[in-house]
Amino acid sequence: MAAKRRKPPMRHINIGDLSRGQASKLIKEAVEKDEPAYILRYGKPIAVLISNERYERLMNEGIDPSEH
Repeated sequence: MAAKRRKPPMRHINIGDLSRGQASKLIKEAVEKDEPAYILRYGKPIAVLISNERYERLMNEGIDPSEH
């Protein structure tokens, strides 16, 4: 039986890191790697960051994140 490939977990970005002048760097990294990331507050997800390209791909596939 072939082993299933596990999908790597989404990256976590603490909201405090965004307010410490690292927002531009962290967002740029996520966009360049085209990886979605959870934005955490007190260790709990409050938002998801995705690149505009990924958002457009979802929309073209008929998936509108704003409707869910």
